[in-house]
Amino acid sequence: MIVVDSHLDLAWNALNWNRDLTLPVEAIRRAEAGMREYHRGANTVSFPEMRRAEVAICLATVLARSTTRDEALLDYRSQEIASAMGHGQQAYYRIIEEQGQLRMLKNGDDITHHLEAWRNGSHERLGYILSMEGADPILSPKDAANWWGKGLRVVGLAHYGAGIYAQGTASPGGLTAKGFELLKAFEELGMIVDVTHLSEQGFWQVLDSFQGPVLASHNNCRALVPGDRQFSDRQIRALLDRGAVIGAAFDSWMLWPNYVPGETDNSQVMLSSVADHIDHICQLAGNARHVGIGSDLDGGFGREQSPSDLETIVDLQKLPLHLKPEGYNEGDIEAVMHGNWLRFFTEAWSKLPD
Repeated sequence: MIVVDSHLDLAWNALNWNRDLTLPVEAIRRAEAGMREYHRGANTVSFPEMRRAEVAICLATVLARSTTRDEALLDYRSQEIASAMGHGQQAYYRIIEEQGQLRMLKNGDDITHHLEAWRNGSHERLGYILSMEGADPILSPKDAANWWGKGLRVVGLAHYGAGIYAQGTASPGGLTAKGFELLKAFEELGMIVDVTHLSEQGFWQVLDSFQGPVLASHNNCRALVPGDRQFSDRQIRALLDRGAVIGAAFDSWMLWPNYVPGETDNSQVMLSSVADHIDHICQLAGNARHVGIGSDLDGGFGREQSPSDLETIVDLQKLPLHLKPEGYNEGDIEAVMHGNWLRFFTEAWSKLPD
């Protein structure tokens, strides 16, 4: 079954971890054998594996922060440096596209033509929608137009900590004055806002002040796993009211209560845990139209922090096996695996400004 995955940090993995994503996963693991830092040798994603997984389209991120957290491979000491790193990641996608392995999707026609080619057996090019996880690489609200011209179509204002435009996960407060200005620029451009990682206050400020389309690329449910990284039922209902789609994340600490990265054994976390979060959103919605896959695989973790019955991204194809017993029919499952994201972007892009 075709898959749309709404969150993969492909360029960040390639540039920051020096991974050749054109190789099979096993080849990358062998190249990283013996490396102990940052979960090396345990990756689950590469371009050949995405083809085997039928991931026809993904949201491929730009990720470079300028915060006070100062975490290796994520934070840079000035916004200018973060912007340069972001442009470098965008350049990586462009180079791989020029080599014939990726295809950037910027509008509804692009999606239609890409899926026609994919369904006709042309799987060499993986479709990608350029997104940004944390808006720090955008130097100013005026700079948003430059990024739009490079194909950027989805932006989350924050990641972890205090960003230039908003407070993110584990950080108090909301949007900055620049953040509200950036939202105005996004409305004029037709940019989609990703509310993932926003602080609680920032989440509500975006929904109150931004009139354009919103999504949540990789987020789970606080009712099942407590913590501010997850959405409360009230937040989920607000997103349903806006016609949003929420991508279910596969990071074990977002799937299992009290999971401690680096300490908790992931053997108790299964793909059925992902299905539980999907089901919770569907129960709140009363249908299966507002949830999809936003795996975040290799997003700062590897197989050791993924569901234990997932070896590589190919195992996204096992997810329907956990939805059918819960009463989801074929149409519902297709909606979760790809249909909801395709509908969301087709509708959002049908309203782009002239």
